Amino acid sequence: MNQSLPQDVLDQIAVEERHFAEAPQAFFEAWKRGAEIAGPEWFGDGTPEGLQRATSKWDLRPKVLLLNDALNVLSGGQRMFLSAMVSFYNAREGGAMLKRCGFEGLSDLGGLDLERRQVIADLVLNYSGW
Repeated sequence: MNQSLPQDVLDQIAVEERHFAEAPQAFFEAWKRGAEIAGPEWFGDGTPEGLQRATSKWDLRPKVLLLNDALNVLSGGQRMFLSAMVSFYNAREGGAMLKRCGFEGLSDLGGLDLERRQVIADLVLNYSGW
């Protein structure tokens, strides 16, 4: 017996397949925007040129040790934003950094400006693993 799925289900499957096929590139573009906002010194080779040359998220891995050392001297918003970004790269390290920032839940991201919120939202929407 051949039963087909309803058209709305097939349409939704197609939408999701398309989204997740495009997600890695969208994630990289959001990640690169985040690195530009936060500053290239925290990512990849730490240079503006390295940021511009980057072609994948691997080229812009966060400098986790440097960030951990600098966490106490950054502004509250910068700490929260960078820690949230690190959490996509390494959940354990990023989670520990967020805890040091006083992060208790997603509503704490409400202290970020619109530009940073958009980066985090796009990272969440397009995350498909590191």
